[in-house]
Amino acid sequence: MSDADSGIQLVTFYLGKETYGIDIMDVKEIVKLQEIRSIPNAPSYVGGILNLRGTIIPVINLHKRFNFLETEKTNEEKLLSGIIIINVDDKLIGIIIDKVSRVLSIETESIKPPPQAISGIGAEYINGVVDNESGYLIILDIKRLFSKTELRQLHSISE
Repeated sequence: MSDADSGIQLVTFYLGKETYGIDIMDVKEIVKLQEIRSIPNAPSYVGGILNLRGTIIPVINLHKRFNFLETEKTNEEKLLSGIIIINVDDKLIGIIIDKVSRVLSIETESIKPPPQAISGIGAEYINGVVDNESGYLIILDIKRLFSKTELRQLHSISE
């Protein structure tokens, strides 16, 4: 059995005090937090758009998407913030994170099904949960993070 059959690699990051992970195959790149231009009449969870080397990318504020309260960040915390560029249905979307953690290899059998609600996030956004030394690692399912209608809206924003 190969490693690909028994585990996955996750890009992990923090939102507040919670640790989240996204399948590395869905991540295009991670960039430093930079100027995001707001968009009038955009959905409340859309932070704006980012021009990344000539490509216009809609940027999502996960705090707002998950209805988390945002706390004021220190200058040091702002330096650790970033944007993960993900690929959802062949569309690039940026998600603002508080802090990048690391890439982890997780054994598939260690992933437990998500409880009905974790930290206010609905189970529909979660692939599973891994118990680790610092608490839980919540694995997000980016394909379920947005409905088809929301993806169309996001695509039209970046055109």
